[in-house]
Amino acid sequence: MPAITAYFRRHVLWIGFLAALVPLVVLLSLQYGWLISLEKTSVLAHQATLNNYLEAVASEVQYFYQSAAERTLNVPSNFFTQHHLDKAAYYFEKKGAQGSKHVFLLSLTGEEQGKLLFYDPAIPSMEMPTDAQAMRAVYVAAAPWMVMSKKEVTLASVAMTADERDPDNRIIMNPITDEQSRLVGIAGMIVDVKFFREAVLPKAIKKSLPAFFSEGEWKNLTVSVRDARGDVKFSTGQCADGPAEAKKSFPFIFADWHLGLRTTHINPREWAEANFALNMGMSVLLGVVLLGGMALALRAASREMKLSQMKSDFVSNVSHELRTPLASIRVFGEFLKLGRASSPEKVMEYGEYIETESRRLTRLINNILDFAKIESGRKTYEFRPADVREVVEETLRTFEVRLRDSGFVIHLDAASAGALPAAMIDADAIGQALSNLLDNAVKYSGDVKEIVVRLGREGNWILISVTDDGIGISKPEQKKIFERFHRVGTGLVHDVKGSGLGLSIVSHIVSAHRGSVTVESEPGNGSTFSIRLPADAPMPSPPAAPETAGSFSAEDSHA
Repeated sequence: MPAITAYFRRHVLWIGFLAALVPLVVLLSLQYGWLISLEKTSVLAHQATLNNYLEAVASEVQYFYQSAAERTLNVPSNFFTQHHLDKAAYYFEKKGAQGSKHVFLLSLTGEEQGKLLFYDPAIPSMEMPTDAQAMRAVYVAAAPWMVMSKKEVTLASVAMTADERDPDNRIIMNPITDEQSRLVGIAGMIVDVKFFREAVLPKAIKKSLPAFFSEGEWKNLTVSVRDARGDVKFSTGQCADGPAEAKKSFPFIFADWHLGLRTTHINPREWAEANFALNMGMSVLLGVVLLGGMALALRAASREMKLSQMKSDFVSNVSHELRTPLASIRVFGEFLKLGRASSPEKVMEYGEYIETESRRLTRLINNILDFAKIESGRKTYEFRPADVREVVEETLRTFEVRLRDSGFVIHLDAASAGALPAAMIDADAIGQALSNLLDNAVKYSGDVKEIVVRLGREGNWILISVTDDGIGISKPEQKKIFERFHRVGTGLVHDVKGSGLGLSIVSHIVSAHRGSVTVESEPGNGSTFSIRLPADAPMPSPPAAPETAGSFSAEDSHA
């Protein structure tokens, strides 16, 4: 049970991430299924809308001609039974004949059987037909009714019919019966095709549009009418060619013509696919944003947890670092108090140890205080012209006593430096940066206790480098070692104590001096840390005989 609890504590962030990721993946999968279903439904719904619209247009055309025929062709039977066909002109004048090219009466009774008169609205009067083709079309259409009249068939009910055997003379006929339900005549109208194209169709198309489409969708629709041969007889747009997405034949008159509808931009399937792509894209984008937010939150939480662990390690390590010099100072102080120093040389030796450990303690405390100032933005530097060589030599001297019993040897190589120009630096800060690099080299030198400090010049830069033959640093670690609290993850990290602030402070100090700090290292082959500082000012009075090389070690510390 404790092992499970520890596992959950270590992986709580990943568990939380998966707890949010799994529902999100499930939701996206469900959304995908819904959108697929919606795409199919949208295609069917859009197709149904197109079909319903064409049905409405066809019904509007049918209603127009049926109502016009009923209004005009329901003539009294006495026009035929009393042989008053010529008096029907007044009736037609009153009723009107909208949508017709000719209105006619055909008698099927008595002596006037077969008599055909056309209504002439210009006079107005009933006249013998002068249009031979129209007259022939009427007789052909009425032939079945004429046969029925000769057989004196009684009709219980009659209905209007349309005859379109002659495409140029499409006829609507209304059989007229007397009181005994005997067929006595036919009232009919020959449809005006031009009026159909120019008046009836545009009105029917426009009237039905608002019920099915928004105003913005009107512009993307093309309604066309084609005859039996497929020739376009009417179109609402320029793009009448191409396959229609929906078709509908006229149910009453013009039955051999059909309505066609197509979108000028995208068809229903393309529209549904585009809509699916848009919705799915938005869903995926939302999912990516959510995952990105979760990842950032996870990263931030992970960094905070790591930082918290680093701070805990920092407190533990700093406590050890503080105890060590304090313990040494206390021990040598007790030696002096108890009179264990029997000679002036011993007093001096103990005093040197106390001074060295005090400097070490001061350096550690300064690191902590400097870090606090850096974090709060209150760290300031006092820049003055200074000799970098003197700063380096003074810093190396502070390590003499500390390294005396450890066997470390530090070599100063300044052969190529020559007379260095003065640099605008904060001497204490640069000394602190070099001390941190030396302290780092000592800690990680391993069995090879030799450190080389080089001082030189590269163009307008003054170079200070610290080289050790220690454990080295891997490439991935080299990018992180200048971060606060970071310590190289090697086997020595638990044996070597440190605050994890030294290199971070070095980086800040060097950056404040407009310089740079770099590292060259390979695991097992040691490391070289290099500080480059700008040479801003000339040396006021160059040294008469500068040292070209030097060596600081426990053996020559009193030289």
